[in-house]
Amino acid sequence: MSAANPPSEQPAQPGEPPSGVTPAGEAASSAAQPGEARSSAIMAAGTLVSRILGFGKTWMLGAALGLGSTVNDTFINANNLPNLIFLLVAGGVFNAVLVPQIIKASKAPDRGADYISRLLTLAVLVLLSLTLLVTLLAPFVIELTTQGYSPQQRALAVTFAFWCLPQIFFYGLYALLTQVLNANGAFGPAMWAPILNNVVAIAGLGMFIWIFGANVANPHTLDNWGDTQTFFVAGFSTIGVIAQTAILLIPVFRLKLGLRPRFGWRGVGLGHAAKLSVWTLLTAAVGQLAFLYVMRIATIPGAERLRLQKAGDFDSAALLPGNAVLEVASQLYLLPHSIIALSLATVLFNRMTRASQEGNRDELRNALSQGLRTMAVATVFGALALFALAGPLGMFFSGGLRTDGIMLAQTLTILALSTPFMSANFMMSRVFYANEDARTPFYIQLVLALVNVVAAFFIQFLPFNQIIFAIAILYTGGNILSVIVSAFFLRRLLGHLDGPRIANSYIRMGYAALGSAIAGVGALWLLGNYSPVGFAWTNRLTALVTIIVVGPVMLAAYLLLLKLFRVTELRDLLRPLLGRLGRGAGPTAPAAGDSAGTITEGARRAAAAPGSGSHSAQRPTAERATVSLDTGLIPRISGEFDAASFRAGPAPRPEREDAGRSGKPAYLPEEETPSTARGSILREEIPLPGRRTFQGKPGQNPYFRTRRKKKK
Repeated sequence: MSAANPPSEQPAQPGEPPSGVTPAGEAASSAAQPGEARSSAIMAAGTLVSRILGFGKTWMLGAALGLGSTVNDTFINANNLPNLIFLLVAGGVFNAVLVPQIIKASKAPDRGADYISRLLTLAVLVLLSLTLLVTLLAPFVIELTTQGYSPQQRALAVTFAFWCLPQIFFYGLYALLTQVLNANGAFGPAMWAPILNNVVAIAGLGMFIWIFGANVANPHTLDNWGDTQTFFVAGFSTIGVIAQTAILLIPVFRLKLGLRPRFGWRGVGLGHAAKLSVWTLLTAAVGQLAFLYVMRIATIPGAERLRLQKAGDFDSAALLPGNAVLEVASQLYLLPHSIIALSLATVLFNRMTRASQEGNRDELRNALSQGLRTMAVATVFGALALFALAGPLGMFFSGGLRTDGIMLAQTLTILALSTPFMSANFMMSRVFYANEDARTPFYIQLVLALVNVVAAFFIQFLPFNQIIFAIAILYTGGNILSVIVSAFFLRRLLGHLDGPRIANSYIRMGYAALGSAIAGVGALWLLGNYSPVGFAWTNRLTALVTIIVVGPVMLAAYLLLLKLFRVTELRDLLRPLLGRLGRGAGPTAPAAGDSAGTITEGARRAAAAPGSGSHSAQRPTAERATVSLDTGLIPRISGEFDAASFRAGPAPRPEREDAGRSGKPAYLPEEETPSTARGSILREEIPLPGRRTFQGKPGQNPYFRTRRKKKK
């Protein structure tokens, strides 16, 4: 850890023994370590395999349809709609309202079976109604989300939408089942379920290529497209989402909760919970509406490409990047953020939450500073690595056409350099949510949404071959602006942001990354990356070989230069990562609050509890749901559902011994106690979203009918 926060000086976590732990507690904690490491490693492995297969699906889609084809542009736009509509209409409600209720209900004597059955019944009916309505309105939805489509392209877009929009129902059900599992200590299945989704989609695309041929050899256009081709592309995409959700039913049934359809929702408390979560809901709605408008503008070049092809101007049409190019470039530049920043933010969120609860402004600032500096070790290198390797990456995902690879590489170079800013904004937003402040992220999102909508309005009047590049510049500018706006609000909250230390670390990392990029450029030059007929541009296989050869060269140079420039944050980054794999991290490796993810936090609390038995016999503590949504206009990945938005948050703070004497409620009171967040020097006393509902004993809501007969 940093010098300011050595592990030995960190206070003991609430509910854990202090630094002078008793031998019995120490033994229990040590005994828990292997189980924790295995659980974390399983989750990490599932996420990694899923992302690898996700890129495999992207590669297969480019091979099947072509990266710069009208059919691919049309499909990606339709396949994005279920995710976007779910997040717009229901995502905020599920995250801020239903998820906290499920976590809360799981603590009842019946493990929340009755309450969760009612929530699931209500959610399924709402999801089914929403899905049916949106699917029936598919032609209207396509009209709203596209611009300039010809009648033929619009007809294909509507067909794709009819196949893809039912995914809305299964995305919602997947989110609910994930939280039922999380509330009962089963974190692994939701991490591995998306793998099945990708496998099914890859199988469909593989059969498409086998039957109809790859696009580079047999171009697929609107004129030769048929229903069978639609089934293998769009149909298998939806079947994959269905399979991803259906497989979660197996571990849910194994919980033996006795879940069944239950009606009667009076007293469930969702209405009041929604009122408390209004800022979170508004944040989600504003962000997704702005993103939908930007995506509408991104459809313009694809429509123009079709007109040029009809007119016989194939050379000009081949140089028009569409939204498929923007989508793949977005997936690539999100990679460092999704692998490193998300995991690190989850770890540090526990520490931020405790510091906020205690009113410890210095500790909250130190946690943010450490997160920004540690995360930058990966994101700064990732930005320059993507920038340097944009050429071979573009060729590898191009579908086999060099012109498509060049357009992808150009888009990626614009997006790549904003990666550290996007991750920094995500980390900064955790401070607001740790402080139970959902209003400030709404203001930040509103500023970003207004900027993006206004800019996108003017972008549509640019030359068609510049629209996608301009949107990429808009993303980059939005990521930078989000950091500036977030820093403005955080200074008001924290006084200062430890700027000199953060700047010093970023500068030294920047020098190391620049040296690494120079080494990469030299290696790329030797492999012919800067020649149109060079080895790197020969085909997709040579592009992959180039990435495999140059990537390790850049990484080795970066690590060497980090050591030369004495960047100590590298050690802080590697320690929790090795700990998640069960290597190199002892019990004192993470700082207080830097638990190795939410699952290890709950397991460690259970293992360290007095009188705890074997680790395998302990049921992990149900953890508080996080009600945060990402701020910033981050491009969504086609066909992917971000389960991280619905992960469990830090474990609740236990009731203090002096809570009854002082008359002040603890952070997460018992069910029969009014639920409010404790006030501090950092914030006023505010209600916690989704918790002030029925306040009687768990499982005894008088509004719910029970089948128990009264004793005579």
